[in-house]
Amino acid sequence: MVSKKLVIKNEAGLHARPAGVLAQAAMKCKSNVQIIAGDKTVQVKSILSVMSAAIKCGTEIELRCDGEDEEEELNKLAELIESGLGE
Repeated sequence: MVSKKLVIKNEAGLHARPAGVLAQAAMKCKSNVQIIAGDKTVQVKSILSVMSAAIKCGTEIELRCDGEDEEEELNKLAELIESGLGE
C-alpha cells in the first residue's frame, strides 16, 4: 500500500463533476483506491462515496492505493487531483 497527502484545490470541493472525474479515473485502476479525510474513509471508485464525504476546498486528504500498479496509479490520481480535476 502506498499513500500521499494532498490538499483539495477546487473552490467548491469535491462536488458532482470533480467527484465523477476522479471516480472514472479510479475505475480504470486495478488497485483498491481510498481517500481518508478526517475520520472518513471512502472508496474512490464510487462517485456517491466521494460526494458523501463532503470534502471541501482546502481539506487535506490522504489518497491510498493498494494493488498491482499502486505506485503508478497513486501518481496518476494525485496529479489529477492536484490539477483541479478538470475545473
